[in-house]
Formats: sequence, structure tokens, C-alpha cells
Amino acid sequence: MAVPAKYRERLIAESNSQLIVTIDPDPEDHCLWLYPLPVWEAIEHTLDSLPSLDKAAQKIRRILIGHATECELDGQGRLLLPSPLRAMANLDREVALVGQGKKFEIWNEVTWIAHRDKWMAEDIKDYTELSDDLKNLSL
Repeated sequence: MAVPAKYRERLIAESNSQLIVTIDPDPEDHCLWLYPLPVWEAIEHTLDSLPSLDKAAQKIRRILIGHATECELDGQGRLLLPSPLRAMANLDREVALVGQGKKFEIWNEVTWIAHRDKWMAEDIKDYTELSDDLKNLSL
């Protein structure tokens, strides 16, 4: 997968081209998460510090850390995604790289468009469903 030039420079600067790719733990969102190595190391440290007997923590740790794979941008800004992860996200020739702050999501382009269109069509009728953080967000 070729990383667009506008992101490539920053990824090289922030992570020396060292990236971690893992799967999205949401079973409905068949996408991959891509992190610069320093960002991933902080997340991994947080996950490692969660209680080992907490079932939800175990599940998230197994999914995120268990699938985490080191990847490196080559000299031409390409990223070789592992075959098992590509299969889990149903990635083929056309992919969508979606910025999400400290990470990227990598989607099958058709799946991304379908999800995006569904999310855009949804109407939040009851704003009490929103977390306090979202209610206080000023855009």
C-alpha cells in the first residue's frame, strides 16, 4: 500500500518509518489500525497495565496486541501489510486510508464508503446518548 506523500513525511519524522498495524476490535468495522511506533508503545504500555483478570481487558489485549505487527515504510513510501491482516479487513486493490488523530484506519474502499454513508445518514435523535465529552465538544 502506498502512503500518500502528505502523510509520509510526518510518519517518517515521528516514527523513523516504524509503524504498527493491528485490527479494529469492533467486529462490525472490518478495518485495520495503523500507528506510528511511539504512539503504539504508549498504547501497549496502557494495555499491559490493565488488570490481568479483567475479562474485557483480556479481550482487548488479545485482539490489539495479539494482532499487532511491525511494518516499515520503504524508500518509496510503501507499506507491506501482512496477508492475514489484509484478509481480516478484506483489503484488495482499492483501500481508503482514514486519518483518526493519532492513528490511521485502513479500509476496503467499498466497505469504507458504505459505512461512511450509513453513518452520515444516521440521525442522533436523543442527544442524551452522547457521552459528556462529546456533549462538551465544540466544533
